[in-house]
Amino acid sequence: MTYLLAIDQGTTSTRSILFDAALKPVATAQQEFDQHYPAPGWVEHDPDDLWRTVLETARAVILTTGIAAADIAGIGITNQRETTVVWDRKTGKPVHNAIVWQDRRTARLCDALKAAGHEAMITARTGLLLDPYFSATKVKWILDQNGLAERAAKGELAFGTVDSFLIWHLTGGRVHATDATNAARTMLFNIATQEWDAEICGLLGVPMAMLPEVRDCAADFGVTDASLLGAAIPIAGVAGDQQAATVGQACFQPGMMKSTYGTGCFALLNTGSHMVPSTNRMLTTVAYRLGGKPTYALEGSIFIAGAVVQWLRDGLKTIGAAPETQALAEAADASQGVILVPAFTGLGAPYWQPDCRGAVFGLTRNSGPAELARAALESVGYQTRDLLEAMRTDWGGAADGVLRVDGGMVASNWTMQFLADIIGAPVDRPVVTETTALGAAYLAGLQVGLCPEPAAFAGNWALQHRFQPIMAPAERDAKYARWKRAVAATMAF
Repeated sequence: MTYLLAIDQGTTSTRSILFDAALKPVATAQQEFDQHYPAPGWVEHDPDDLWRTVLETARAVILTTGIAAADIAGIGITNQRETTVVWDRKTGKPVHNAIVWQDRRTARLCDALKAAGHEAMITARTGLLLDPYFSATKVKWILDQNGLAERAAKGELAFGTVDSFLIWHLTGGRVHATDATNAARTMLFNIATQEWDAEICGLLGVPMAMLPEVRDCAADFGVTDASLLGAAIPIAGVAGDQQAATVGQACFQPGMMKSTYGTGCFALLNTGSHMVPSTNRMLTTVAYRLGGKPTYALEGSIFIAGAVVQWLRDGLKTIGAAPETQALAEAADASQGVILVPAFTGLGAPYWQPDCRGAVFGLTRNSGPAELARAALESVGYQTRDLLEAMRTDWGGAADGVLRVDGGMVASNWTMQFLADIIGAPVDRPVVTETTALGAAYLAGLQVGLCPEPAAFAGNWALQHRFQPIMAPAERDAKYARWKRAVAATMAF
């Protein structure tokens, strides 16, 4: 058994990647699935689409390579976090569409909980802010529909983030479990005690019997039903997508930072065994848990990163494919200084304004697709600087100073150079940019004995290109000051 299968269930697509024992990608299969927007600010997925695409892509990579399923030593799962699924324990069928992490429907409930004075307690225990982003209020909203709360109280329903839903189905309903990183994103989990919090569950009317068992990131999550993939394969590693990317980037030392650019952008700063409370509205979270010992991180979350390029393609139809944005950005008239604040589903850290919506500043008669493309790519750099400045202030220690990056957007040299320029620090792009799947595969390999301990794994991390900042400090600060004014104006609208 010399292969590892990583299942990467993301916000807009599902991928399965087969790795060999040296953690080199062998084959990949990917499928997009439908997004559902039943009301402004609402985002849903059909959970059956998530399960179907996982099964079909996993089967596809096995078929493509011609290997026997029995040659797969373990499966690692990484997933979009916070997205919430509730299903029937007997049938495995979801009782409602999955409510996606981007969804803002519970903003009013969060406001009411804040007004009642609950945020300080929730933040102290979970490390999270009271925001619709997280799973807890999504669960309550689902249970408030059509008598589902009564069914949940009777033990008929199960709740989980996407990893739990997939584990349930992969094991034929035999295992209801999650890992510490996904649990830490529900706003129901005490990250100090590493247990579900009974008081918060009671406050939101979430029966604790609904909750999955919390395990390490490298652990026994059961074996797949042999009829699904052709063999009973151990599920041996699980981590939320951003934590899996942290592992894949080998950010194992306190002070190391990574930022992943997918649909959103998520930056994590390893703080070691210390939970660092944020005074800048960052999140304190679990980076990973191995051997029962959690490693913590500060995290900043941007809701719209790669999604802004999708908006150019699908909404404005100014591009046919994402790579076209680089050429447009290079051709744009930089002197116009167009700024796009992509608050399509609210602003994330450090602003946390769920009702805010996007805005464009500085348009002239000469502004066109090139200027909008440039502004879209620049918005990702500006938002990243927002996060890094807040996290470094909270951390107070000696941050690494280098930002390791991954995700689809990092293929754009123009975007990465602007990122280095605007944050004023080196940006390192690794040889393997699919670090989320790599992290999941590594965790599974660690559990089954196929991969080395973290220190040895970190020694194999390879740099593809370092982007050094070349922008003059005065220009950098002037650009960032204009961005801050644009954000303030957007929030004031």
